[in-house]
Parts: sequence; C-alpha cells; structure tokens
Amino acid sequence: MLAVFDKLVAKSPEALKSPESESVSAMKDGFLAQYFSSLHSNCVTIDLGSSGLMAYSMSKQNPLLPRLFAVVDDIFCLFQGHIENVAHLKQQYGLNKTANEVSIIIEAYRTLRDRGPYPADQVVKDIHGKFAFILYDSSTKATFIAADADGSVPFFWGTDSEEHLVLADDKETVKKGCGKSFAPFPKGCFFTTSGGLRSFEEPLKELKPVPRVDSSGQVCGATFKVDEESKKEAGMPRVGSAANWSENY
Repeated sequence: MLAVFDKLVAKSPEALKSPESESVSAMKDGFLAQYFSSLHSNCVTIDLGSSGLMAYSMSKQNPLLPRLFAVVDDIFCLFQGHIENVAHLKQQYGLNKTANEVSIIIEAYRTLRDRGPYPADQVVKDIHGKFAFILYDSSTKATFIAADADGSVPFFWGTDSEEHLVLADDKETVKKGCGKSFAPFPKGCFFTTSGGLRSFEEPLKELKPVPRVDSSGQVCGATFKVDEESKKEAGMPRVGSAANWSENY
C-alpha cells in the first residue's frame, strides 16, 4: 500500500528530513505511483486531487497480513494486517456480521469525528492484533494513520523534496521518493492531520526524535521514542461535531 499526502493535509515531522536527503518529488508526473505500479501487478491508484494519492495491490502480499481497501462516504482507507477482537469491535461500533477490518477502522474514525466518546488514543488501543492503516477523509481533508504496538506489519514513512508525506508497506518505495529522509513508522503510535504524531500506549507523554544513522554514517530520518520524563496536559473529553475532533486531534 502507498499514500502520498500534500503538506497541507499531513505535515511530516521536521526530524524526518535528512541533511543529505537525495529526495525527489513523489507527486510530479505521477513518479512514485508509477514506480509502485511497476512493482505490483493489478495496482489500483486513487487520485485525491491536490491532497495527494493512495494506491494498493493484492499481489505479493503476506496471507497472514492481508491488505484491504474501502471507501465509505468520502472516507478512504487502506488496511494491512489482522484484528483479533473483530467480534467485540463490531458490537462496539454497531456493525453487521459481514463487516471486516477496514470497515471497523472507518467506523471507528467516523465515531471519533462525529461523536468522540473517548480519546483517539483509546480507540486505537482498543484494536488488538497486527495492523497498519492509512485513512483519508476527503470531506475534512484529514488523515488518521496508525501501526500496532509491536510493529508487526512492515510500514515506513518519509518526506520528499516538496515536503509531501509518503507512507508505504515497502521500504524501497519510500526510499525511491524520499531518499534518506525516511524511517519505519513508529510502533504503538498514530498520526492525525491536526495532532501530528502521538503514542497511543502512553498518550500523556511526548515523543522525541532520535536520528537514524546508516552504515556510511549519514543521518537517515529519525525514529521516535516516548520521552519518559515528559508529560502532556490531559485534555477535556471531546463531544459534539467533527470540528471538535479536528481541532483537538
């Protein structure tokens, strides 16, 4: 799976940018989408206009960590992996028996956006299993991205020469667009358009970047670790409209 988002939709962390980046423009002339398509047969690309693009293929996938894609009411979602507590989450979100993992992620996001009974970190923490997902809401131009606490699914992110945020389950695809400005997506974390990167395991603590260094001694993006000495202020419970969700998360 692949997603490229404009910096106005998803601003990449400054720490991902490397001094000797060697990055290119992932979006120009469909460069990265074409590269991804060359690696995967039967590739499907979704044009998100000025916001970016998403792409996926069912080829070359791990049968234990399958890829899924769905669109519901202008919400686009790519999912890879397996959720263990599917039955519980279906009941929690009022979904029918035929709902699958990607349907659950979309409904969890819609619940957060429209009703928000508890914090976004708890919604992700409630998902048990091996997973990574990329969600884009075209109605609000918002993203919701996460990976499980063990990093079970290969998942990488980076920033290109025009500060687009690039995400993929294939390291070589991210490197093609981002050069040295990339890293594995942080385990146990989620990213939103308005809230940036946060830990869902320890949501009251800040994340600090740790530079990655390759075999030649050059900086290659950064990993993000929980700062054990930091502490975020606990926010008020969210209720109400989509605007409330987007302003706080």
